[in-house]
Amino acid sequence: MNVRAPQTGVCERVAPNMSNNDVSTSHMMADYLDRIGAGKVLLDRAPFSFDWTPPALVGRDSELRELASMFIGMESHGVGGRAVITGPVGSGKTVITRRFGEDLQRLLDGRRKIVLAHVNCRNHPTTSQVLQQIALSLDSGHPERGFSSGEIVQSIRRNLNAHDSHLLLVLDEVDVLIRREKSDLIYKLLRIDEGQDQQGSLSLILVSQDTSMLKLFEAAIISRLGESNTLDLQPYDEPGLVGIARQRYEEACRPGSVGDDTLAKIGRFASDSGDARLAIELLEAAVRRAEKAGRGDVLVEDVRPSTLRATSVEPSQVDNLSSHQKLVLLGICRRLKRVDEISSGDAQKLYNLVCEEFGARPRSYTTFWKHLKVLETQGLIETRTANASVGRGRTQHITMTNTAPAVLESRIEKEFQ
Repeated sequence: MNVRAPQTGVCERVAPNMSNNDVSTSHMMADYLDRIGAGKVLLDRAPFSFDWTPPALVGRDSELRELASMFIGMESHGVGGRAVITGPVGSGKTVITRRFGEDLQRLLDGRRKIVLAHVNCRNHPTTSQVLQQIALSLDSGHPERGFSSGEIVQSIRRNLNAHDSHLLLVLDEVDVLIRREKSDLIYKLLRIDEGQDQQGSLSLILVSQDTSMLKLFEAAIISRLGESNTLDLQPYDEPGLVGIARQRYEEACRPGSVGDDTLAKIGRFASDSGDARLAIELLEAAVRRAEKAGRGDVLVEDVRPSTLRATSVEPSQVDNLSSHQKLVLLGICRRLKRVDEISSGDAQKLYNLVCEEFGARPRSYTTFWKHLKVLETQGLIETRTANASVGRGRTQHITMTNTAPAVLESRIEKEFQ
């Protein structure tokens, strides 16, 4: 049966068992799928990704210059650099290493072959996994199995020598690796040129949220890294966050679709944490709301921070806690998976049970209370004081709104297993 489309005048061939309703549904599907392409606001989603490297960094000019000062002389063969970058979540640690690496590679093009390798130690938390990622960055065909760590180091060295290359290696969230396997790999990498004719084949950048990370290293490693080669990134201020939101909008959206007032609201809401990631999330969510409404512009009302995390808490933040702070948090997480809040008294009872489970001796009430304050300061829990439901006095209630209790519970349990 042939059915004529009344709006277009175009005849469409319809399957014999296909009704008019089926044809209508087919047109609806086509309209629905149109949303998959460029939207009324959004042109390119890539700039909303945390892995996207902007052509220029907003508000980090002085930090880039300071980082570059740690790599003076890199145009000469035989010279390598060292740097340790720390800072809270969303302060731009990862993106500054990517921007610096690409800029350095471009600057030295034709004079020195720079190979970039960025390894996230949370995703690759063992020595062998990190070395394998380095080897793959030099040779995509490198076998993934059958070699010891020492053999992979030799393979990396041979590849660098054979191609006269210099490796700029970034180990992101490196404290995860160090806490798990100590600093043996860092020491090996820093000594990779020992006994070789070719020197300066590797530059190393270590990245961590832990500002005291150098304390995890032995004196010999600190000496090779250089205590002065540290860059501590501070949280972004409100103008910086507005600038980041503006940059992402200009790269991702149609011109004129996001106004200054909307960007200002994003910066204001994200300024409590100073987290660039939160600003980007707020912008992306606002764009989605405008698209859903079929509008070609993003309104101030589209920015709704209550639907996102109030502050930037990542599961990796628990890694810097002491053992007993983690045990306190574990007990709280287990209960808050099922209820909205618990009292501090219940939290202490849960802490005692967790200590018994893992063979730890519970600390005193005073120390437990101090641990609670640390967790609150880190943004991992929130507390409020209210009148006691029974008897006199006031009691402390604990909630967790910035991250999922089950996620933290799983992370802590893996460490104690």
